Amino acid sequence: MTTPARTLRVGTRASELAKRQASRVVALLAARGVVATLVPIRTSGDDRRVLPGPGVTGKGLFTKEIEDALLAGRVDLGVHSLKDLPTDTPSGLLLAAFPERADIRDAAIGRLPGGLEALAPGARVGTSSLRRRAALLATRPDLEVVPLRGNVPTRVRRVAAGELDAAVVALAGLTRLDLIEGAVPLDPFRYPPAPGQGALAVEIRAGDAAVLELVGPLDDPEVRRAVAAERAALGALDGGCRAAIGAWCEGEGNGLILHVRVYAPDGSRSLDASSAVSAREPEAAGLRAADELLRAGAAELIRAGAAFEP
Repeated sequence: MTTPARTLRVGTRASELAKRQASRVVALLAARGVVATLVPIRTSGDDRRVLPGPGVTGKGLFTKEIEDALLAGRVDLGVHSLKDLPTDTPSGLLLAAFPERADIRDAAIGRLPGGLEALAPGARVGTSSLRRRAALLATRPDLEVVPLRGNVPTRVRRVAAGELDAAVVALAGLTRLDLIEGAVPLDPFRYPPAPGQGALAVEIRAGDAAVLELVGPLDDPEVRRAVAAERAALGALDGGCRAAIGAWCEGEGNGLILHVRVYAPDGSRSLDASSAVSAREPEAAGLRAADELLRAGAAELIRAGAAFEP
């Protein structure tokens, strides 16, 4: 492999979590003799005044500015949390690698040990996710679920300060920020993760053969297979961040099974579908699951999520 004459510029959000994730990609490149440096970019999603409301999908809030920088040639690759990345990749860009994936599960962080099961009726649990809100209310309708925004360390601090009894966040983010102490992982069959949760996406300009040669070897085929199925389901359901949709893959023998769940915003109703994931056409599993859900009435639940106002 030929080492580039220049340092690769890696576009990333400026949050601590995003920089740690992008730094992991930098380290993987370094292990292959490729020098890269971070280029922090502020996105619309980092501005608290720009938040998706009823009727707004929120697609691309955390990724568009990085993709714009890629297309303009200001960076050579972008690193995203895959769950933030819309399912429709812009023209001129390519998802070149999905490196090793962290734990897909959500986790509860609380002031007292025991996780969600230990919470008393009426306890206040924070989340910014409609999916997590719906799952919480479906499992524990006796809880008070309240909006919780801010980065992961901010959410952890608010729980520690006693503003909330607990919060639900991605286990991957807690792990990457070394905030895992006291976190209780949640069963995905009760609290389904977002499609692509725990995975990173390395995005480059389509046709940039030199960069593709360097970052392509970071791709994990099993991760690519799983997230292809999960994201195909999300895309077919037309679910943005205003939809309560969970999707995840689990191993079964030598294969993978995709599970997808769609909730009503208040958790009062949910629909499930599962499909075997083939190695050759993983997207087909997502399309089959989405079709089954839509035939069962998922579109009504998704529309309710789009109109929901906390």
